[in-house]
Amino acid sequence: MEYHIKNTPIEKQRAACSVVGIYESRQLSASAQHLDSISGGYLSKILATGDLEGKVGSTLMLHSVPNVLGERVLLVGLGKSDELNGKAYLDIISGVMNTLYAGGTASAALYLFDEIVSDCDINWKIEQAVRTAHAQRYLVGKLKSKHEPVGKHLKKLNLIVHTDTTQLAEAACRKALSIAEGVELAKDLGNLPGNVCTPTYLAKQAHKLAKAHDLKYEVLERKDMEKLGMGALLAVAKGSHEAPKFIVLQYNGGAHDSAPIVLVGKGITFDSGGISLKPGAEMDEMKYDMCGAASVLGTLQACISLKLPLNLVVLIPSCENMPDGLAVKPGDIVTSLSGQTIEILNTDAEGRLILCDALTYAERFKPELVIDVATLTGACVIALGHHASGLFSSHDTLAAELEQAGVAAQDRAWRMPLWDEYQSQLDSNFADIGNIGGRPGGSITAACFLSRFTKKYPWAHLDIAGTAWKSGKEKGGTGRPVPLLTHFLAARAAKQK
Repeated sequence: MEYHIKNTPIEKQRAACSVVGIYESRQLSASAQHLDSISGGYLSKILATGDLEGKVGSTLMLHSVPNVLGERVLLVGLGKSDELNGKAYLDIISGVMNTLYAGGTASAALYLFDEIVSDCDINWKIEQAVRTAHAQRYLVGKLKSKHEPVGKHLKKLNLIVHTDTTQLAEAACRKALSIAEGVELAKDLGNLPGNVCTPTYLAKQAHKLAKAHDLKYEVLERKDMEKLGMGALLAVAKGSHEAPKFIVLQYNGGAHDSAPIVLVGKGITFDSGGISLKPGAEMDEMKYDMCGAASVLGTLQACISLKLPLNLVVLIPSCENMPDGLAVKPGDIVTSLSGQTIEILNTDAEGRLILCDALTYAERFKPELVIDVATLTGACVIALGHHASGLFSSHDTLAAELEQAGVAAQDRAWRMPLWDEYQSQLDSNFADIGNIGGRPGGSITAACFLSRFTKKYPWAHLDIAGTAWKSGKEKGGTGRPVPLLTHFLAARAAKQK
């Protein structure tokens, strides 16, 4: 779909449908007042019938409104005028797009950006409108033999703003489209079944991205990992017939001598739990255990699209976790790339094992900072639910930047403790460290485990177990935290200019 920033008055708007807002108690927004005036009070007469109460996200389609060039006008409820906040605004845009996609209109113009939304500027409103419109068009069942595209009739969306905000709105629109396309890539990868999206498939998709944008690309095979000493990652891969892959991508948009930011994405393409087998119910959702990998690839694509002036390295350790006769067993001890020995007390705590070798490998890039992204612990879901990703870091400035990026992107993270008091839960009688620390503070001790491998650079960990996908009727990947990471990187790039 095409998106255009315009400042066309509604009486001159040729889009098939113009969208204006109505507050509760029949209060007209500025654009609705103008439309009511040029139509001879037509809106006021319609509202007097009580067909639209103005509740947030409710809609009413009108046809052949006097003195309007377009065939239709869509009224959307804005709620109470003094309660229009960010959440309500998102519900409003969602209601509009649901109605437009369900209808047969080919083009629409949104007159919704003059409304005052508490703590939200024009950039935020435009970005969220574009991302919402794009997200609601996403087709989950792409592997179905027959499927109907969502909103196939709607081809063009005009976003109407004042002339003095046109440049800001255009920049916000470009950013939103880049993020939306990155999110879509992450969703596509996350939604693929484990028999399609294998470590080899992930490597091929990374290579495709690299080839399209002239990125430096490398894949370490099993023999390469053995030579390096990636004993933790290889231990997880032992039970699967699928070959493990360690994917390395480099985007050089910054100065030659500028230290890169490294993103590490967990790429377990299917997680059975290994010998510590998971329950059968909902095990199909374990195809999503590579959403960390999917999100860093989506973020990389967004950064390329935005041409961010920074250097970025993406590392994806990828394998399956399966209960073969050769699979690693509870009680086994392995040696990580860092040289630290690990007692594997639970084979279902495998994500931290592949990540720790990747975090050690990141040292060779002499990074400015490292962020790992992983569907790491069910404990994080219990702690934070599905609204916020867990954020762990001992670097206050980095943590604050990520929190701020999450708020700006409407993709929030919540900082969790990473105190030394938790480290003792990982003590082992037989190795340098155990791979689990018991049930108390499970997401925290998982982050503490990772912290043991990040002493040489600033580091943050995002646990996206509760935010990377949805279960139930709306089952599917969300593409998070691509928006958060893209906002964070864009802000970092702006500082380097």
